[in-house]
Amino acid sequence: VPPLLLLAALLPSALSFLAPPAPPAPSFLPAVASATSPFTKLPSSVKPGVVTGPALLDLLEHAKKTGWAIPGVNIVGTNSINACLEAAQSYGGPIMVTFSKGGGQFMAGKGAPLSDAACVAGCVAGALHVRQVAGLYGVPVVLHTDHCQKAWLPWMDGLVEANREYFEEHGEPLFSSHMIDLSEESLEDNIGICKTYMEKFAAMNVLLEFELGCTGGEEDGVDNTDIDSSRLYTQPEDVAYSHEQLSQVPNAMFTCAASFGNVHGVYAPGNVDLQPVILHNSQKFLKEKLGCEDDKPMKFVFHGGSGSSVKDIQYAIEAGVIKMNIDTDTQWAFWDGLRMYESKYHDYLQGQIGNPDGAESPNKKYYDPRMSLRAAEETMRDRLIQAAKDLKCVDVL
Repeated sequence: VPPLLLLAALLPSALSFLAPPAPPAPSFLPAVASATSPFTKLPSSVKPGVVTGPALLDLLEHAKKTGWAIPGVNIVGTNSINACLEAAQSYGGPIMVTFSKGGGQFMAGKGAPLSDAACVAGCVAGALHVRQVAGLYGVPVVLHTDHCQKAWLPWMDGLVEANREYFEEHGEPLFSSHMIDLSEESLEDNIGICKTYMEKFAAMNVLLEFELGCTGGEEDGVDNTDIDSSRLYTQPEDVAYSHEQLSQVPNAMFTCAASFGNVHGVYAPGNVDLQPVILHNSQKFLKEKLGCEDDKPMKFVFHGGSGSSVKDIQYAIEAGVIKMNIDTDTQWAFWDGLRMYESKYHDYLQGQIGNPDGAESPNKKYYDPRMSLRAAEETMRDRLIQAAKDLKCVDVL
């Protein structure tokens, strides 16, 4: 070996003693799992970052069997996305980041012409942000989209195409799952259309969330404030029919948003009559019909979760709920952070110069948007940590 090449090869190791050892991570920082190491309490297929396909199914099955549910949070921008990821890191469990059609439009920018293409572009941009940073937080993340009613199916078609392109390049879909809400249609039309999309989803390992019955109230352009109260309660026979039809699709993965009195928004006590026993009855009926050993053959999801009692939430989890939607409560938490920040620094936010410290004192560090937005992230994070406790989703990794 030529002497110069030998010296070049040996020099790094010879000088290694001069490099100081890497400082240990501060003890107050949460441990972050590496992108390749499995979690000790979860199936080995589940890794930090976005979870799709068989790994997603393993995660949801594990949640169902061990009795906890994932917070599913509607977001409107990178600040609320980051609050979700930070919360999951803090409580030690997975998180579902959810984009609505309106949320996608907001991500694209309200100045962009309103169109299905803008809503798709915003959702894709948000999903790519999640994929870029999720691994930094060391938690499993489910990328999901919310209520897609019949008139909005062109939006879903755009998301299917985005998944297809990502799947062809990366071997997995961009999103983990999508919700199609055709609960306003007849049961046959609802499940028939869902089955068509299930076939498209199954080819790319995308999970379908479908709705039976209607969630009351109003959220993000879906207004069910005046529907007949009987439509708020799903029948076990409808659950069994849906399971039978969708299971006919090879590689089908699905969850059911069965209605049991759920209402979007937060109301005074007595205005919402939740009946989680409907989910228990549906599981019993389905088990008998299928003749299976699983006491909870359907994976349910809980819509309209904001403002619900912990007792109702945990009784629903016992019936196989593996995810609960949270939107209204986190919207308030985000605003509350902004409100408290403004209240605390009010006298420093009235002009660029001049505050209680002096007539010529600058205020830039107070009106820097990162300051108030960070305060909002923190209060949204804290609300989600509480939600995770209610869902028994703490320290499950």
